[in-house]
Amino acid sequence: MSTDKRIRSATINRDTNETKIQLLLNLDGGALEPVSGEDTTNNGDKTHAAQSSKSQHISVDTGIGFLDHMLHALAKHGGWSLQLRTRGDLHIDDHHTAEDTFIALGTALKQALGTTAGLARFGYAYCPLDEALSRAVVDLSNRPYAVIDLGTKREKIGDLSCEMLPHCLQSFAQGAGITMHVDCIRGDNDHHRAESAFKALAVALRMACSPVVGREGEVPSTKGVLF
Repeated sequence: MSTDKRIRSATINRDTNETKIQLLLNLDGGALEPVSGEDTTNNGDKTHAAQSSKSQHISVDTGIGFLDHMLHALAKHGGWSLQLRTRGDLHIDDHHTAEDTFIALGTALKQALGTTAGLARFGYAYCPLDEALSRAVVDLSNRPYAVIDLGTKREKIGDLSCEMLPHCLQSFAQGAGITMHVDCIRGDNDHHRAESAFKALAVALRMACSPVVGREGEVPSTKGVLF
């Protein structure tokens, strides 16, 4: 449990001609008030990914099932509570919906953190899913950069274009202002490759965002400033 008493949460309402996004994020879990118009029941059609426990509340609905699955994994293993609803121009394709969702999520992460003072700053993780193994390394650097290599071969997983997977992670890094390297080291099944990568990223982010006891208020940088 975090020793940081500040509530590390953010609310994003992002409305463009291409997408409408409502997002609530708490990096330390806990209860969240539903966003306006959100249906938090797990009824299949209206909420593709929902899970509640005493420590986390997750409800994700972007209109793209596999994207919801990846966001659900990211929130679950990152220790977040997340409520997210995206309505985008899926009659065109999946690009704007997926891209804008991850821009908003990255922006929310940056707002929720507020400062890197007292945090670990760096995080890394390896996560498997059956035959697939992925590695993620992150730096809360305020220097947005992403190197992503998932090695997928299929055109789509469900209704999500595989080319959008690295683009989503790049968009997230840009919005969050973080440096991250995410690689799938091995794997035969593209679903497994993608999911293991998102789980590894979640665990790495959880490490990087964790307060370090005894370093409260200290900026983890030789420059003395990050955010």
